[in-house]
Amino acid sequence: MAEQEHQQVSEQVNELAQKVEEVILGEDGLPLSKKALKKREKELEKEKKKQERLAREAEERAAREAAEVDHGVDNYGRSAVNMSREKTETKWTALGELTAEMAGQLVNVQARVQGSRPVSGKMCFLVLREGVETAQAVLSVDADTVSKKMVKFATSIPNESIVSITAQVVTPDVPVESCTVGTVELRVRKVFVTSEVKIPLPFALEDAMHSEEACARDATLNRVGLDTRLNNRTMDLRTITNNAIFKIQAAVCQLFREYLTNEGATEIHTPKIISTASEGGSNVFKITYFKGAAYLAQSPQLYKQACIAADFGKVYEIAPVFRAEDSNTQRHLTEYVGLDLECSFREHYHEVMNMIGSMFVYIFKNLELRWARELEIVRRQYPSEPIKFDEQPLRLEYKDAVALLRAHGEEMGDFDDMTTPQEKTLGRLVREKYGTDFYMLDKFPLSVRPFYTMPDPTDARYSNSYDFFLRGQEIMSGAQRVHDADMLKERISAHGIPLESLEHYVRAFELGCPPHAGGGVGLERVVMFYLGINNIRQTSLFPRDPKRIDP
Repeated sequence: MAEQEHQQVSEQVNELAQKVEEVILGEDGLPLSKKALKKREKELEKEKKKQERLAREAEERAAREAAEVDHGVDNYGRSAVNMSREKTETKWTALGELTAEMAGQLVNVQARVQGSRPVSGKMCFLVLREGVETAQAVLSVDADTVSKKMVKFATSIPNESIVSITAQVVTPDVPVESCTVGTVELRVRKVFVTSEVKIPLPFALEDAMHSEEACARDATLNRVGLDTRLNNRTMDLRTITNNAIFKIQAAVCQLFREYLTNEGATEIHTPKIISTASEGGSNVFKITYFKGAAYLAQSPQLYKQACIAADFGKVYEIAPVFRAEDSNTQRHLTEYVGLDLECSFREHYHEVMNMIGSMFVYIFKNLELRWARELEIVRRQYPSEPIKFDEQPLRLEYKDAVALLRAHGEEMGDFDDMTTPQEKTLGRLVREKYGTDFYMLDKFPLSVRPFYTMPDPTDARYSNSYDFFLRGQEIMSGAQRVHDADMLKERISAHGIPLESLEHYVRAFELGCPPHAGGGVGLERVVMFYLGINNIRQTSLFPRDPKRIDP
């Protein structure tokens, strides 16, 4: 009897719970009225019919598309992985080669899809990019070649994918100002994806190409921070600006080689793993070398001088330089590319210093002449005036520079080393007084130069050393070197460096060595200051500094 009563109570509880669940509450937490319930039922029925209609339309649309003959089916798709399976006679055209004179011609291009913009189901635009050039392509449905499905496929291609396109060159009614190749447009006939992006992009490439001026004008523009860009450097390097920057960097190396080769210099390649600090200082990277220790070279200094002692006459090198300086500034790196040179001379170190000045003039003139296109692209994002320089570079002595700074309120001693702010101030004063952004500063105090620097013959407090400046900042340091073995030993001892640590270096001079001078140029600095860019990391391919060792 008790069990029956218990079962009866349970059934009543379940029935009550079911009724409670069926009660629909309003926003106020109270049960809805009959009127409100009827209204809700009508809304639910209306939504149900809407969904049924949408589903039916989708089915009908899918059925129509399935039944529709795709006349462009052979003109688009995803290509198989290129495993160098075959060779064809296809002629490929670079985007930069497209001209209005080619109107009407069919061309084959390979490029990245920088962006796509559908206009309707029957038309879309693609922005193609190859190196420093961009061009606009358009797909429009026609009766023979381009189908709706082809247009739909093109708009679905992920940005930054690589495509092969066959297209007809046409001249647009209005130049395409958003592309570097604006005088023509490509009417696509075939489009095949040859390498598809598989992951979300870390940022939109267009956002990494805004100038500071554009961002200041339009606060809605997205900006990509430098750390984000450097953390995704492969993506960042795809911008046409970066592509142009590193073409200019390569050009500086090319022109450096051209000039010195024409001067009879020999390119050398010196060791980067050495047994002692090449500059005699502490800013070196110490590494394990089997059972002992070694250092990464701070410069090729000792070896390029050895080549002069070996009668090479004039030598140069383009190679990495390592500096263990904990400097987190906008112009310092722990690894950079050094453009080094060393030359013997007949009578006076100015023979070499003036040759270096002429070399820089050669580089600057040829950059503007032969790489004008790349400079134009860089200056769109980083506006700057072309540098001002003279055929015969200005030469100032250190004491005259100190006097010029003092005359404008700077406080410094005769033999103090210049600070970076003082260098910049001097650059501004020189430009105002002499009308040049490029000059040579000669006769530095001996106390601020390395042990191998030749003292001035008339005042031992100074030295036969020089720096070259561009836009108020140092791009090269050099000097006449001490080539007399006895004098060299004295200089080494004066700097507190153990003579035995430089035994092989000194021996080269004990064998007799001609007088010589040279210098070292920081490639990234030259490009940075020449282009008027604010951070050296932007002119280093994969920069290394005290806080960055990846990627």
